[in-house]
Amino acid sequence: MDEEIAIIDEKTRNEKIKSFFIKNKRLIISGLIILLLIVLSFYSYQAYNEGLKEKISDKYNNTVIEYKNGDKTKTIKLMKEIIEEEDSTYSPLALYFLIDNNLIKNQKEINDLFDILINKTSLDKEIKNLIIYKKGLFNADTFNENELIEILKPLINSDSVWKSHALYLIAEYFYSKNEKQKSKEFFNQIINSKNVNQDIFKEAQKRLNRDLSE
Repeated sequence: MDEEIAIIDEKTRNEKIKSFFIKNKRLIISGLIILLLIVLSFYSYQAYNEGLKEKISDKYNNTVIEYKNGDKTKTIKLMKEIIEEEDSTYSPLALYFLIDNNLIKNQKEINDLFDILINKTSLDKEIKNLIIYKKGLFNADTFNENELIEILKPLINSDSVWKSHALYLIAEYFYSKNEKQKSKEFFNQIINSKNVNQDIFKEAQKRLNRDLSE
C-alpha cells in the first residue's frame, strides 16, 4: 500500500513538473537565450579588450623602436594617441616616454596628458596616486606653492603609500625657497604619519635634526 502511494506521489510530481515546463516553455526558452547572450557578450567583450590591448601594445612597442630612427614628430603623435586610448598599462608608459625623452616642451600640454591619466583612465588606486605624485614632481620647479599643494592634495589627505613622498616633495620645495618654518611643518607631518616609506622617514629626520633643529 505504501509503495503504491509513493508511486502515485512520484507520478503526480512528475506530472506537475511536466505541466510547469509546458506552461512556461516560452519563458524558460527566453531565459536560456538571454543567459546565453549574456555569456557570449561577456566573452566577446573580453576578447575585444584583449585584442585592443594587444593592438595598443604593438603600437607602443613599434613607436619606441621607430623613435630610434629620429622621427620625433611621429613619435609624439603616436604616443599621444596611446595616452588618449586610456589604457591602464600603455597610456602611463607613453606619457613617461614623452617626459623621459623630453619630447614635448609645452608644460601645459604635458599636464593635460597627466589629467587624462588621472581623471579619465581606469587605474589601480595606488597607480593613480603615483601618477599624481609624478605630476607634482614634474611641476615642482615652476609652480607656486598653492598650485603644487593643489596637485598633491589627494595624496596629502589620504593614507596612500605615496603620501610621505608628496609631503617630502612639498617640504623640500619650501626648504629650497628658504621658508624653513613651512618646510619643518611638512617634515614633521612625515614623522607623525602612518604608512611612511622608511627611506623618506629617515631623510625627514635627517633634515629636521641637521638643518631645521632651531
